[in-house]
Amino acid sequence: MAGIVAGNCYSSTSPMVHTSHLHFAQKLPIPSQFVKKGRFYQYKISAIFWGPKKTAHFLGEFDLEGGSADEVNPRRVTLSVISSIFEVSPSEWDACAVDATGYEKRNPFLMHGFLSSLEESGSAVKETGWLAQHIIARDEFQNILGVVPLYLKRFSIFNIVSNVLYLNSDCSHSYGEFVFDHSWADAYYNYGSRYYPKLQCCVPFTPVTGQRILIRNFWYKNQVFDKLVSALKDLAVKFQVSSLHVTFPSENEWRRMKEHSFLQRIGMQYHWTNRNYKNFDEFLMDMKQSKRKNIRQERKKVSTQSLNMKRLRGDEVKARHWDSFYKFYESTTDNKLVPSR
Repeated sequence: MAGIVAGNCYSSTSPMVHTSHLHFAQKLPIPSQFVKKGRFYQYKISAIFWGPKKTAHFLGEFDLEGGSADEVNPRRVTLSVISSIFEVSPSEWDACAVDATGYEKRNPFLMHGFLSSLEESGSAVKETGWLAQHIIARDEFQNILGVVPLYLKRFSIFNIVSNVLYLNSDCSHSYGEFVFDHSWADAYYNYGSRYYPKLQCCVPFTPVTGQRILIRNFWYKNQVFDKLVSALKDLAVKFQVSSLHVTFPSENEWRRMKEHSFLQRIGMQYHWTNRNYKNFDEFLMDMKQSKRKNIRQERKKVSTQSLNMKRLRGDEVKARHWDSFYKFYESTTDNKLVPSR
């Protein structure tokens, strides 16, 4: 019932077409420790990297193979886990993110600025079910060679008894991942086990395909990649979680992870691509007549409501705009969100 999962999304040149994201899984030991307290069953985790001090926790080390003996090259790489992205400088994290994609294809959602904003705003923190467990690879000169954005879900309700951490998994969730695995959670529940907590390698709240194993572009990058993937699997076993999920990685990562015994699964997305349309009417001509008619009628209704559209950029967006946006968003979720059981 346990699994390690990786996912991927592909785009297409069609103006509106579904795209698939593929996944892998590998069996892991299912945790057997359950503690009954009141009406809740609680998970017992024997090791967790979190505490009041921001300290990197040692995972392991390995020696690099190859390279020129005449050059000054790193030889030993140390792997560790940090509980906050602020424990890594923006320049070091971003160097890994840019090297992983190439400068021209750099992904803003992988950058330190975006990930740190999720933490600083309280959006992706332990109180909301996102406990950062980012993996860092450093050489003997303390240079960062690779990073992996990783979260333990969920950690918002906990007790510590005799230096052992107990998680209340009844409040766990998979929200903000955009890969809907609720049926997996139900299967675990019916099996008499617990799906949460789990490890999630992703960018929270962002279903955008991109690199997940972020590595500097050096001759030994393949070795670092393999060790970081192995570290992910080792953490899953160490934490005794049900599963490890790597969602929306690049196609190359998706293929390479198969070599590490990951299993596949497939999902879908819909992407829109501009096929060099000269105007909106030309775009409508790619649709069926009934679709064109409905859209034109909807746009006509908007034009009769005396609405003005204005685009704001950067500092033009003020606090009052964000307050209004939040009210609209909250209204939408209140009307659409179905309470979980």
